[in-house]
Amino acid sequence: MGYGSGILPGVRPPPLVAIPTALSGPRVLLRPYLPRDAAAFLEAIEESRAHLEPWLPWVQSVRSLADARADLAKVRSRWRARVDLAMGIFHRETGRLLGGSGLHRIDWTMRMFEIGYWIRAAEEGRGYVTEAVQLLTRLAFEGLQAARVEIRMDPRNVRSRRVASRLGFAAGPAGRPADRHVFALIPEDCAALAWVARSGGGARDDPS
Repeated sequence: MGYGSGILPGVRPPPLVAIPTALSGPRVLLRPYLPRDAAAFLEAIEESRAHLEPWLPWVQSVRSLADARADLAKVRSRWRARVDLAMGIFHRETGRLLGGSGLHRIDWTMRMFEIGYWIRAAEEGRGYVTEAVQLLTRLAFEGLQAARVEIRMDPRNVRSRRVASRLGFAAGPAGRPADRHVFALIPEDCAALAWVARSGGGARDDPS
């Protein structure tokens, strides 16, 4: 699993960017985290700590329910400011928190986005991350007029690399830091992908 690398310094979004409050696929629902998600968020982290910590340093700071609440409060604040768009990945039928994803390192001027993701250990290998990345890729290009979407990961993270390759992201030069692999997609290449042509997914708009 990979995840976003944070917020680009000095980059601010234009006012009133409409972002869907939910993205739904065949099995998953992506939506912004809510305060009530803190316990489920902590549970997913605790269940998967050894699985996540090699790739996601922020996991080390989530050790208690108070930590989870504080972390999600920051996530919500960044969502409202449109500087980072993190979402939980929930099972569409059961509501179980499966992991997290979102659009990160956003440059609204250049219309560039990075997709990050993580999945709890018990749900790995079931295709939930692939479905989530498909939904976010469509949002970026079709809803936010992205000029470029990237996925960055540790070169040792074989599963994350497979997700990017499977969905048609092209491997590029090493990113910064140099120990990150970068996969990217641009509009014309995205439009030519078979899964884009046949996939759907509903979205509910955020009027704020």
